[in-house]
Amino acid sequence: MRAYLVQHGKAKSADEDPNRGLTDEGRDEINRIAEFLAGMRISVSLIQHSGKARAEETAHILLDSVRSTAGPSHSNDLNPDSDPMIAVNFLKVYDDDIMIVGHLPHLERLAAILLTGKTECNPVRFRNGGVVCLEKESHACWSLLWAVTPELLHTWTRLAA
Repeated sequence: MRAYLVQHGKAKSADEDPNRGLTDEGRDEINRIAEFLAGMRISVSLIQHSGKARAEETAHILLDSVRSTAGPSHSNDLNPDSDPMIAVNFLKVYDDDIMIVGHLPHLERLAAILLTGKTECNPVRFRNGGVVCLEKESHACWSLLWAVTPELLHTWTRLAA
């Protein structure tokens, strides 16, 4: 089973947009990530997001590039300050590949628990629009397979040209 943890794209300030939707740059970066994921031919059974505009927009953009059996769904347990143990416990019993679109510090704490069993360390540094792919090898053993950020894709595209 794989879990794709995605930090939402860059968001507008609360002064600019009280709902904090994606900026044009954030949308462009998520589209670049979506193109990368399409090339990876990723398939998930579930895409969850926090319901906040920036995470929901990110999830809907990614839905166009990831094969999914259902559209993005909202979960109240993926907010910035949500308890990551709720997601950890869900992932203990859920066996299908999943994409979770959320926020910091929740995603960093979730990744830390899955990879190390504790939240005191930060084994993964998330970036806006970045995707971290974790794989569950047994009931409670997770490994980091790969991670990609919009900046990395931009640099790689420039170097390849």
